[in-house]
Amino acid sequence: MHTKRNLSFSKKLAQPLLISSLLLSGGFAHANEPEIKLADNTTQTTKSIEDLEQEEKVRARLKEIADEAKAAAKTANGYYVERRSYGTQKESEPPRYVKQANKTWLKDYDAFNDVNWLDLGLEYRARYEHRDNDFRRADENIDDPLLLRTRAYIGVKEILDPLRFAVEVQDSRRNNGDYSRAYDTRDVNQADILQGYLELHFKESIFGKDDLGNNRPFWVRGGRLAWESLDRRLIARNEWRNTTNTFQGVRANIGDKKNDWQLEAFAVKPVQRFTRSLDEVDHSQDFYGVIGDWRGWSEYVTLQPYYFLLKQDGNKVKYNSNGQELTGATLSAAQIDRKIHTAGLRAYGAFNSGWDYDTSYVKQWGNQDRFLSNALGSINVDHEAYSYGAEVGYTFKNSWKPRVSAYYGVASGDSTPATGTDRTDSQRFERLFGFARPWSNNDYIQMENIRTPKLHLEFEPKVSFLENVKVDTSFSWYRLDDASDRWQAGSNLRDRTGASGNDLGKEVDLRVRFPINQYASLNIGYAHFWAGDFVKDSVKIAGNNNDATRASSSDFFYTELTLLGF
Repeated sequence: MHTKRNLSFSKKLAQPLLISSLLLSGGFAHANEPEIKLADNTTQTTKSIEDLEQEEKVRARLKEIADEAKAAAKTANGYYVERRSYGTQKESEPPRYVKQANKTWLKDYDAFNDVNWLDLGLEYRARYEHRDNDFRRADENIDDPLLLRTRAYIGVKEILDPLRFAVEVQDSRRNNGDYSRAYDTRDVNQADILQGYLELHFKESIFGKDDLGNNRPFWVRGGRLAWESLDRRLIARNEWRNTTNTFQGVRANIGDKKNDWQLEAFAVKPVQRFTRSLDEVDHSQDFYGVIGDWRGWSEYVTLQPYYFLLKQDGNKVKYNSNGQELTGATLSAAQIDRKIHTAGLRAYGAFNSGWDYDTSYVKQWGNQDRFLSNALGSINVDHEAYSYGAEVGYTFKNSWKPRVSAYYGVASGDSTPATGTDRTDSQRFERLFGFARPWSNNDYIQMENIRTPKLHLEFEPKVSFLENVKVDTSFSWYRLDDASDRWQAGSNLRDRTGASGNDLGKEVDLRVRFPINQYASLNIGYAHFWAGDFVKDSVKIAGNNNDATRASSSDFFYTELTLLGF
């Protein structure tokens, strides 16, 4: 108000002074023009200040609205921020194919209208693969297997709280392949139990609430368990593979993903898969772990510290990973004692600008037996290994949601003397029970003895006749961390002299996923691998029992159909 009065007074004072000046100078002919300009300028100044004040009010209100929306979103989602890094999204619990009964087609029946305490799931997956010169095999061949997997789930929650329970079964088969199915638990595991547990679940616990008012629940489960943790590289169900990792023991959890902090602990034994008989608990191994999630420090940083302990009693080892009973020298080589400690820290987050990141460092230590020969037996050596990785991505503000990212990952290898028995310490990273596919869509890389940079592109094209299409493509360069150690996924190729070098190869892959309807989806993919000097040279070493004349590249194509019952 004072500003307006001052401007009005200045206008009244300026006009007579200006007219007097013009009279003295004899400038009557031009007196009106400057008067008009002055009036216009004064009016314009008044409007500008009013406009600025109004704009400031609008900006302030818009900020209030944005802050209110942000606060409402945080209240709804809690502290949780979804990771964007490639291939690290964990399977949910219960799995994604499971639905609440009253949110399925059963809701059309009156009896199920209010049934929110029953979880049901039925999934059938069929994947046709075409593999030309598959380096996982010792010989060059064209293989066209048909992989079939059926899952069913039933769970009861809330109605009997704190008591809950769930059962999940799975049948995995392979048809039309060129290789024996008798001992291949990567693809075959007929009619077995993935999960079967009892749970005590307390929505409100002694651990109180977080600063947003979210309850911090507590639950403990006991029985047959299958789950995923961290970035899936150390503990995973292995959703891509036709068979699934599972354990038997106890899991406990404080909090959930809405809370500012969460803590998980477990004590389990791995379950040994068999192709045609019921799976058995592997009594030779014990696996313990504690995993933390700290989300309260910053909305841009989630910290995950963790510790695992894997113990193996060599005297109780009976089978290899494919469920084949071991005998003779093979049994002696497998019956080793191990105690492997694994500690790590992961940090990930996303920024409003479109940038995101995911980084981790893992250290392993302990001791294990190293088998020398039947005559010499085994010696106990120290275990010292490590792994680290980092991914940085950027999502563009576009309707296709394109995201580009770069990743670099390392898992240490085991240095081996060129000749004689190996009495050195163990340095090969123990990959535990993780998911290997983020390393290679060809399934050629596991989390050991590897160094790889990767480039990713992901986007969701807007197609008029098809919704929710997702496309991703990657290019990867693979090098062995230690040239004298093995390429385990590549049929255990090895050059103990290191003369074949570190160059493992390169890979390009493409994947397209899209739903047909709410009960069916299709996944189509292709990957091409160019073998490096290590592969080309080491296949010629007689001890590797590999096809020395095989081609130096491979092709992998697949098409996968998934059907849901609910």
